[in-house]
Amino acid sequence: MLEKSDMKNERFTSYYKAQRIIPDEEWNQFIEALRRPLPTTFRIAGSREIAHALNAAIKKTYVPMLSDVVFEGDSVPPPSVIPWYPEGLAWQFNVSKKVLRKQQAFKKFHSFLVHETEVGNISRQEAVSMLPPLFLDVQPHHKVVDMCAAPGSKTAQLLEALHSQDTATATSIPPGLLIANDSDSKRAHLLIHQSARLPSPAFMVTNLDASIFPVLRLPVTPTDTRRNVKKSPNQLLFDRILCDVPCSGDGTLRKNIGIWKRWQPMDGNGLHSLQVRILQRAMRMLEPDGRIVYSTCSLNPVENEAVIAAALNSNPDFQLIDVSAQMPELVRRPGISSWTPTVDRSINTGFKTWAAYSETLSEEQRAESKISETHWPPADADSLQLQHCMRIYPHLQDTGGFFVAVLERKPRQNSRAGVSVKRDAEEADVAVPEAKKVKLDLSEPPALSQEGGLVPPTPMSEDGGSRLLVSDTVETEAQNSSKTENVPIRGKVRISDPSFKEMPHTFLEPNDPALISCIDQLHLTPDFPSSNILVRNPAGDAVRSFYLTNDLVKSVILNNDYTRMRLMTSGTKVITKQEAGRGLEAQFRVLGEGLPVVLPYIDPSVILDTEFATLKTLLMTYYPLCASFSEPFQSAIESRSPGSHIVRFPAGQSDDSTLSHDLLLPLWKSNVSVTLMIDKKAKSALSLRLFGEDITTVARDGKKVAQTSQLPQNAGDVAMDEGTEKDNEDANLEDEGDDDAEQ
Repeated sequence: MLEKSDMKNERFTSYYKAQRIIPDEEWNQFIEALRRPLPTTFRIAGSREIAHALNAAIKKTYVPMLSDVVFEGDSVPPPSVIPWYPEGLAWQFNVSKKVLRKQQAFKKFHSFLVHETEVGNISRQEAVSMLPPLFLDVQPHHKVVDMCAAPGSKTAQLLEALHSQDTATATSIPPGLLIANDSDSKRAHLLIHQSARLPSPAFMVTNLDASIFPVLRLPVTPTDTRRNVKKSPNQLLFDRILCDVPCSGDGTLRKNIGIWKRWQPMDGNGLHSLQVRILQRAMRMLEPDGRIVYSTCSLNPVENEAVIAAALNSNPDFQLIDVSAQMPELVRRPGISSWTPTVDRSINTGFKTWAAYSETLSEEQRAESKISETHWPPADADSLQLQHCMRIYPHLQDTGGFFVAVLERKPRQNSRAGVSVKRDAEEADVAVPEAKKVKLDLSEPPALSQEGGLVPPTPMSEDGGSRLLVSDTVETEAQNSSKTENVPIRGKVRISDPSFKEMPHTFLEPNDPALISCIDQLHLTPDFPSSNILVRNPAGDAVRSFYLTNDLVKSVILNNDYTRMRLMTSGTKVITKQEAGRGLEAQFRVLGEGLPVVLPYIDPSVILDTEFATLKTLLMTYYPLCASFSEPFQSAIESRSPGSHIVRFPAGQSDDSTLSHDLLLPLWKSNVSVTLMIDKKAKSALSLRLFGEDITTVARDGKKVAQTSQLPQNAGDVAMDEGTEKDNEDANLEDEGDDDAEQ
């Protein structure tokens, strides 16, 4: 543990004083704030209905309980609302780990945070990390890409915005989509795990270098008016793009105290080029009326304003947007237009311009240098309106350090000159090393489509070039079509990435026998989107699990090579096959995490209504006998055939709990018993929330320490499915805000 007296770094002080990012009179406040532990912050997640119910319970139950706490003679402040977060759905509290472990009231609050985080109702996230998705302003119809998404806290916010029309019990199917991308495969898998907390048919995860994110294709729309910004008429452009780029991370000093010892400015210098390339790539992927948010958890202008300036000068079609009127309670400082990079570790900031530094280098040194002209402020820095960038400093509102910039295209000009500038800007491609350029595999035969035809996907260039990669051999039939259905683009070239080992995404035909059997068994209504069900195997066999996507995600999959996209997952897993005994037909069941998505399509007449006593029995016993329940549920469940069933606990009050809205959960019935098909930890969280104690079998058997709490009287979420992997409690309380530092 680093002592406060050791939290110093002469290079850090020298460098940032030279940049004048903080007024001299505030410098000591700034440094002292960096040396203090970061407050614990979290936001209420999930659908708005659930979020507001849970938020009200915090205000009514926990704030009063924690308002007069005294620990070892000192008064401990209760949790408080983060003033700038919309609808008061984010909180912070500042107590030591010792208080959380030993003070009874805060121990209960800690238990509440852990359990609600596990079921996805709370996201433990650094306050400043919540800002970029808010400024992005995502709506359900938007096409969104999170370029550097792991570990996923911002991605979760974007998903919640896409699903703003969800109810407490059912998930909507938004018309838009969210692609969460990360260049590291392990971190991309973490995104998949995190997304299970908010299942979405509009979600995709890719594993790509964001700086060379490929062009994605959609069927051509003849009336498309965006061709002046598209590279080809069938290019997928995005309405919202988040570039929360890899950075040196010195804004996270308060939680990553090891940075005090190892900080040196060349980290930021080395990342500058990558950051510029990622932002430039995003600019070429944006819809005409779209928005980009660029952010870092760094204080360094070389990673912040210098990147913005370089990108704007490479693409004059864009401008910074003044968002100072949004979230007026957020205390921020404007971006700076003057800075002096250091050219070595010793904080040599004596070169005021690139030209002055370049003159000291030999031709060979200049070619090998990682420092470029864009590290310095450009001559037109003042005209770029860099003051519209936002700098968040720790001493202003007891947060981490952060940088945010919002960019949009300039208002469209009708003149030919305006179009010419736009096209020139689009053609300003970033130089890409040969090792990272896409190579075509011309040796393999064309692949069979899901419909059985020969369908090689359209080539995807990493730089967004206006030309197709093999323009003389690709026939783009879809470009001449007046239809917009999902017709994969045909041609003579087979493109694939043999290094990508994930299974393909194969859509089933609506008349697939296994799918028809599933729909029949689960009593799904005729409007169930059976044409949007996919499986993860080449042959399209319904081996185990069904995934559901929306129309747009399906179109992206059908019109692109999944290996070139490095597509890790798409849609959300909703149904799985439960193998039966010998000679018996396999049974399908709705997964716990898939229930909110499937629920609107389940015949209401087959949903079982019952009372709290039934829920208590299901939580207290793994496999209670059907005969052990009281009437009328006993007769109702005994009359049902073995297999998957849905039970509803209606909103209302009982002797020991209150439901503010209906709670629906999946059951599995065998011949003589039933079991609740949700994760063990989700059972504990549900028990604590409803009954104030953990009454589950695991807790009673001593396999898990029982943690009691007078918890808020509300529920309605559908918990994770049995067997889902979970992190331990400490991990669930780790901040997920800015772990992409130094990626």
